[in-house]
Amino acid sequence: MAANKPTTTRNPKFRLIAVSHKYKLSSSNYSKRTFYKAVMIKINQKIEQSLNHKTECLILPCLEVKKPTGLLKEIDDNLQGAVSAAIKNKRFSGKPNQTLLLNSTGSNILLLGLGKAKEVTAEKIRQAAATAVKVLEKSKFKSVAADLSAFESLGKGKSGRYGELAGAVAEGAGLALYHFDNYKSKDEDDPSIRLEKLTLLTTSKTQKTAVEKSIARAEKIVNAVHVARDLISHPGNTVTPTYLAEHAKKMARKNKITCKVLGKKEMEKLGMGSLLGVAQGSDEPPALIVLEYNGAAKKKAPTVIVGKGITFDTGGISLKPGGGMDEMKMDMSGSATTLATLELVASLKLKVNVVGIVAAAENMPSGSAIKPGDILKSMSGKTIEVLNTDAEGRLVLADALTYAQRYNPKEVIDLATLTGAVLHALGHQAAAVIGNNPAMIQKLKDAGEATGERVWELPLWEEHEKATKSDIADLKNIASPGVGAGTTMGAAFLKPFAGDQPWTHIDIAGTAWGFDRPYTNKGASGFGVRLLLNYLEKTH
Repeated sequence: MAANKPTTTRNPKFRLIAVSHKYKLSSSNYSKRTFYKAVMIKINQKIEQSLNHKTECLILPCLEVKKPTGLLKEIDDNLQGAVSAAIKNKRFSGKPNQTLLLNSTGSNILLLGLGKAKEVTAEKIRQAAATAVKVLEKSKFKSVAADLSAFESLGKGKSGRYGELAGAVAEGAGLALYHFDNYKSKDEDDPSIRLEKLTLLTTSKTQKTAVEKSIARAEKIVNAVHVARDLISHPGNTVTPTYLAEHAKKMARKNKITCKVLGKKEMEKLGMGSLLGVAQGSDEPPALIVLEYNGAAKKKAPTVIVGKGITFDTGGISLKPGGGMDEMKMDMSGSATTLATLELVASLKLKVNVVGIVAAAENMPSGSAIKPGDILKSMSGKTIEVLNTDAEGRLVLADALTYAQRYNPKEVIDLATLTGAVLHALGHQAAAVIGNNPAMIQKLKDAGEATGERVWELPLWEEHEKATKSDIADLKNIASPGVGAGTTMGAAFLKPFAGDQPWTHIDIAGTAWGFDRPYTNKGASGFGVRLLLNYLEKTH
């Protein structure tokens, strides 16, 4: 990240929604210890009246109410007016993500607010479902059920709406129950209770197939996001450029994707001096990972997704402060999103052509590391004056974007934890999007609104591009002091390498880690996977 930052077996009724990867630990002491294993939440559906279904706890989604009606009234009667009392005392009204856990002998019910009927969206359902399962996991429940009757009125007159909302429940729950405990010793005296099963209850036989398809789709989406989260969460001594390359090869074989990995010698032949310059301070060899998925006719130009893959960023010679440097294992989040998106696109068999390119390297200080003032020659032939070695992400992306032009792409999207400045601009609520095609940017914004992975456009003007010019080389990797606009300047540097086709740069430095949503947890979010899926599905 740049300088200037603030100091299974397949069964339609039984799905597995989670993923965990193998990892290696170098110390022999670890072999004598037992570690936590990921618990996978199983989501299935059942056609049954909610009050007849036996479960540890029933989740009852509710629209905003002033008094109990329908099923809520029946529950209120069974609980001697507990729901009416809660509404009267303003402990529950059905506002979005509001919860109320009611306990009585033989039954536990979690009231879950959805808000006003006309304002309910799939994203709000995802957030509500995530809120609910987190509450219930903390309450030590292992198996719960959710009533879908509220969706019947919401889905009337809208084809596919019921299935979409049911899928949002599965997706929100699966995303929320992600845990990365791979390196924790298991304490047999204090076992962690995980929510393991969620049953979606419906009385509509006509919606059975739609719900099954929605659960299956949610499984694949959640698995892909968890793949990205795992890659980001592993420490830098596990996830190296070589690790990313091996992961990509295995994933490609499994999903019938073409994969090739360029090593140092191949990159030298191509003249990738910018990427190699970043890598030369590390003992870890760099890798340019290229994945090709062809779901459409070969003659159709692909969408190329380029991901920054700095597996650990010390800042190089322009060393970062020690506080918080441990989080710089997440500086390869763009690559994690790229790899996970290719896997998801393949698993869903989208009829699109997509190429994923990951520029992987480690940014370290050493006697062989690049220094401020050095000049690198990129694959494009453009020379770059390195004024700050902590602005390394744009250096590796420069060569990756140039390589992308070999595919004569329809469009190019790059994702990177590029600047700390984006945190000042947008916090952890949205990623910045900058590019050369307003229509493409608008479609990405629409996808962000639909998925909750919002992007916000920042300008890229001629003055910004002029500020990237160097006195002694073609470009400089940071602007002179006083220019400001750090996030835009990162994009301004990348633009000359991006080509003439539609191109957008997405700065995910504020959302890849600490993204503020009910279905995310502390740390890695996997931001961008669902955003890109929605974009690809809606624009192809």
